[in-house]
Amino acid sequence: MMRALLLAARLDITESLRARWFLFYSLVFGGIVILLFVFGLTESRILGFTGLSRLLVTYIQLCVAILPIFILITTVRSVAGDREAGVFEYMLSLPVPLASWFWGKMIGRFLVVFMPVFLAMACAAAWSLLRGIGLDWGLFLLYTALLISMAWAFLGFGMLISTLARTPDVAQTGAFLFWLLLLLFLDLLLLSVMIRGQLPFELVIGLALLNPLQSFRTAAILLFDPQMVVLGPAAYVILDALGQTGYLIFAIAYPLLLGSLSAALGCRIFMRGDLP
Repeated sequence: MMRALLLAARLDITESLRARWFLFYSLVFGGIVILLFVFGLTESRILGFTGLSRLLVTYIQLCVAILPIFILITTVRSVAGDREAGVFEYMLSLPVPLASWFWGKMIGRFLVVFMPVFLAMACAAAWSLLRGIGLDWGLFLLYTALLISMAWAFLGFGMLISTLARTPDVAQTGAFLFWLLLLLFLDLLLLSVMIRGQLPFELVIGLALLNPLQSFRTAAILLFDPQMVVLGPAAYVILDALGQTGYLIFAIAYPLLLGSLSAALGCRIFMRGDLP
């Protein structure tokens, strides 16, 4: 079973590396880092952040907007596209367990979508060391953990949507609507609901943090501003309930769990469904 899983992961990686979307995806994140260097963000200073730390702060904020939709759109075509291409009919004739194929495909896709994001940061770190620019390794590792968590979460969502959709077009539409729904339930909409409905403040903050986009964004703000001044009174609720360390643990563990549960549900539906 493990051998079949690794073979499925290797096959997905090979196919993804040959795809045009992967080249465009890599150029986007590599280009972002290059542009940030060109604009001199490593030389600027804001709230005590200088050097590569300043660049990472901007890079992580851009990832909040770009990374989830890239992962969803490229992943949802995975199962739905193979179904439409007739891959399942061929696969059923081979001694490959369905669960191994599903999880192997997810692991391979995770490596493909995460490596360009990480390599862009790693190249920025290497360049900074060569030029003698300051580098906070603790911040670098925390941002890496947050990106792993968010990538895994949206990969799980994408695999679940892909198993539910019958065609790639339906899968892409569902992924885009899901992403829009998460965007709608960020700060502004929740604050308006709280004001109009007079809901308890703690309940609104709790509902907001159930959104993986919001939990990731808040964790990024926490690393940039330990007091989270930009969040206003919401910062006191979060810090009083969990503290800085506790919230960072939550922001990393919660999306990982959410992505794993979504993928497990998708695998269950996939194994019980009518594949062809």
